[in-house]
Amino acid sequence: MTDPHGRSADAAVDGPHAPVDRPLQVETHGLDVIRDDERRGTPRTLFWPWFGANVSILGLSYGAFALGFGISFWQALVAGVIGIVFSFLLCGCVAVAGKRGSAPTMVLSRAAHGVRGNRLPSTISWMLTVGWETVLVSLAAMATATVFDRLAWGGDTGTKVVALILVGTLTVVVGVMGFDLIMRLQAVITVVTGLLTLVYVGLVADHVHWSTVGAIPAGSTQEFIGALVFMMTGFGLGWVNAAADYSRYLPRSSSGRAVAGWTTFGASLAPLLLLVFGLLLAGSSEGLSTAVAADPIGALTTILPTWFLVPFAVVAVLGLVGGAVLDIYSSGLALLSAGLRIPRPLAALLDGILMIAGSIYIVFFADDFLGPFMGFLTTLGVPIAAWCGIMLADLALRRRDYDEADLFRPEGRYGDVPARPLLLIVAATALGWGLVTNSSAGWLGWQGYLLEPFGLGGRSGDWAFANLGVLAALALGFLGTLVLARGGVRAQEAQAPTRESV
Repeated sequence: MTDPHGRSADAAVDGPHAPVDRPLQVETHGLDVIRDDERRGTPRTLFWPWFGANVSILGLSYGAFALGFGISFWQALVAGVIGIVFSFLLCGCVAVAGKRGSAPTMVLSRAAHGVRGNRLPSTISWMLTVGWETVLVSLAAMATATVFDRLAWGGDTGTKVVALILVGTLTVVVGVMGFDLIMRLQAVITVVTGLLTLVYVGLVADHVHWSTVGAIPAGSTQEFIGALVFMMTGFGLGWVNAAADYSRYLPRSSSGRAVAGWTTFGASLAPLLLLVFGLLLAGSSEGLSTAVAADPIGALTTILPTWFLVPFAVVAVLGLVGGAVLDIYSSGLALLSAGLRIPRPLAALLDGILMIAGSIYIVFFADDFLGPFMGFLTTLGVPIAAWCGIMLADLALRRRDYDEADLFRPEGRYGDVPARPLLLIVAATALGWGLVTNSSAGWLGWQGYLLEPFGLGGRSGDWAFANLGVLAALALGFLGTLVLARGGVRAQEAQAPTRESV
């Protein structure tokens, strides 16, 4: 049961330091605030949740995705390193808001967008997390079918249906149960996935051919930028809207630099290592690279010995489920932050229904995986980048911690529906969508409407697939807030702290 502010009526808050020996039960907490006496730990503890959240065999497939832009191995490596590290650095910077506040990321976002004005970015965040959980469950179902096919155990439509039901049900049940079960499951998934991924790398290392990889011709500057932005949207910009959810449990005295650093390091390490080997595999075999576009996880089984197929299926499915349950949990919180007054378990269940419907489309009706996936990442990457720019600039302007009570009061210092940040996120999104295209997703053909007016060659020109819109939205949101919001932030911080208990 929640109060009018969307918080738990029974004020206890489950954090990463909660006891692990208590019986499992459905979590009823909503948008809870962490009290100072419940904050503990050090910034270095942030390494583990961020590392565990980003260890997935899917990271290998990004090698094929990057080379698909028509660039060389070295260009793809540089684009991947910059895209991964920079995008997770954005997460690290947003994570600083967590230790300065005591609420989920999309509640802290109210300081920049207003209490009810923040419903717009919360809705976008909800769409992004639902989309990601849909992608991950779809991949798990397709990977299972591919493994069954290689083992001659099936692999047809019936196998995909069963796999989708099992994976979808597991994801929904864990998401509805909530924090305790998620954290226990994640601990197991992290260890198993990490170890079996190392075994996979050892088994397929002889498929790397350095001469073939080195012979891949270099691409253009525009293609390089397109790959870089795709890596940003596929990694850090997919997590930035939840980046403060771990750091909110740290003491306020924690170093902001350490919070940002450990978040960035923990989140980047596994994707960087997996990307390098994924590039080597995809660059060594054009057939494998093409197959990854259709079935990113299942295609990786084609170079495995038969005896390791079942362990591979376990590691692939567990890794994907681990990400999906985190997304379904966060999407439920985003729904609450967007203003929907329902219990968190019901919000997670609703998201689960939408997730399964989307997975059915991807698994059974989409012509390929990569087209819809790129369209999804780029389209939602634009408004999330705009939100991120606004959030980071607002955080940089603040010299004091958030007034937690006013984060839940429309009449408080942060306002109700302020025009400036809402107009800015709309303008940045409109600019961004005008500078991105995706030919593989016909329903996105309306995008790219500014490429011709800006002299960039139109939707078929050299800049059509550089995805400049994501960078433009991030920059406009950040610079616009620095210029326009400085006085407003100073006025907010000049007010006396609210005495109302949260």
